[in-house]
Amino acid sequence: MSDGPVGPMEGRGVPGAGPVIAPVPPAVPVFAGAGPIERHGGGMRPVAEGLRLLCAVVLGAVTALLGVVFLPLALPFAGRPAVRGAARRLAVLEARRLRLDPAALGLDADRPDGRESRYLAARVPVGVLGGLVVALLVIGAGVAVVLAWSWGRGLPVDGMTPSVPLLAYAFLAGLVLLFLDLSGLVGVYALERRLAVRMLGRDPTEALRRRIAELAESRAGALAAVDSERRRIERDLHDGLQQRLVALSMLVGRARRGRSELLAQAHEEAQQALAELREVAWRVYPSGLDAFGLANALAGVAERSGVPVKVVCELSARPPTAVETASYFVVSEAVTNAAKHARATTITVEVRERDTMVVVRIQDDGVGGASAAGGGLSGLARRVAALDGRFGVDSPPGGPTVITAELPCG
Repeated sequence: MSDGPVGPMEGRGVPGAGPVIAPVPPAVPVFAGAGPIERHGGGMRPVAEGLRLLCAVVLGAVTALLGVVFLPLALPFAGRPAVRGAARRLAVLEARRLRLDPAALGLDADRPDGRESRYLAARVPVGVLGGLVVALLVIGAGVAVVLAWSWGRGLPVDGMTPSVPLLAYAFLAGLVLLFLDLSGLVGVYALERRLAVRMLGRDPTEALRRRIAELAESRAGALAAVDSERRRIERDLHDGLQQRLVALSMLVGRARRGRSELLAQAHEEAQQALAELREVAWRVYPSGLDAFGLANALAGVAERSGVPVKVVCELSARPPTAVETASYFVVSEAVTNAAKHARATTITVEVRERDTMVVVRIQDDGVGGASAAGGGLSGLARRVAALDGRFGVDSPPGGPTVITAELPCG
């Protein structure tokens, strides 16, 4: 048994090996506006963070005073590349002073909108305010040192001699003023960080567009990876297990010359297993799709179907591989569903172009009642949506059922 606190993972270990106890991380205190303060180093860490914050505010006050001189000279020429470059380098230094990532703020590239110059102008009052807060801190510390040194020697200051009530009043007043001044330092630092993020950060609309593009790219990449894995499985089935079954079927066929009923049955089972394996391989990924195109692959679907299928494929050029693959699986799954569940007698498949879209339409004369939320059709809907396409199912009770997929090619 453990003497310490039990973590949330207790009881999830290997059976018989005792409980697994996950260590609970210690709470992380936060220094307002300055980021997290770690516990490493004991009580000196907050002091170091406070000194770092003080130095950052002091440096900000110095750069603000330099900005008072720089900006009037630079603003009339803000559109020139040299001035933009200088402003961007100063903004990068400011971001590092405030512990912000320049790349995350978009400072890793030149922006012609003059955002950096406007930020440098806007932060001047905040930097000056930080300088005033630091000046008050220095003046207060100086007054405290003078009072402590004079009263420690028993000397009066401005006619005031040290006494217990006076010392208590001075001590409490000094603590209050120190607290207010330190709060001012933290507030100035937090205000500078917020100002930098607000004025230098990327436009929210641009960031949203970038995120949407990244998600669309990753979604298409995931779909391509799945199709690639399907190709690999199909090749493994074709080059490995299927070849072994062919060899076995040939050997059993040769042995049938002895007219043994068991060998004849074994040969028939081997042929049936080979046919089923080929069917599975085609369902995983049609090898003929890459070689001969969508029209031939759909002709293969019609040939293997137990229901008569009419295929019309009118495309002026081969669509992208992802569109071809999605179109094939939409037709294959729809034809399989119609043959198994709809009791259809005829199925019509049409693949046509419409503007920049490939439109796939499958219609059967079955009993209808198909639901887009079903396992097979919902998977097709997700595949089509991954290509930013549209998928629809119209299947009233009694039929007919019409499945439509619109896939963009642009």
